[in-house]
Amino acid sequence: MDKFLHEHPITPRTKDEQQAIINRLKRIEGQVRGVQKMVDEDRYCVDILVQISAIQAALKNVGFSITERHIKHCVSDAIQSGEGNETIDELMSVMKQFSK
Repeated sequence: MDKFLHEHPITPRTKDEQQAIINRLKRIEGQVRGVQKMVDEDRYCVDILVQISAIQAALKNVGFSITERHIKHCVSDAIQSGEGNETIDELMSVMKQFSK
């Protein structure tokens, strides 16, 4: 992850943006704990898999939300300041990891 540290300034998230992301991640954390309990209780495999699928979808949606904000703020600002190519390359590298 350190290879993505950059020198150009970022647009800080608002407190509301931070709280929305934290709330979504806490819900996902609760879902993961629920799956742990399901495994502990030896619940039906398909029920566990359905919950895992829901967790994956929720994480993907958080990622899309953060990506959208990054494009609208950080990438846009970088393009305007002449650092667009570097920032786009950085984002594309991360998006390739996302699709694995």
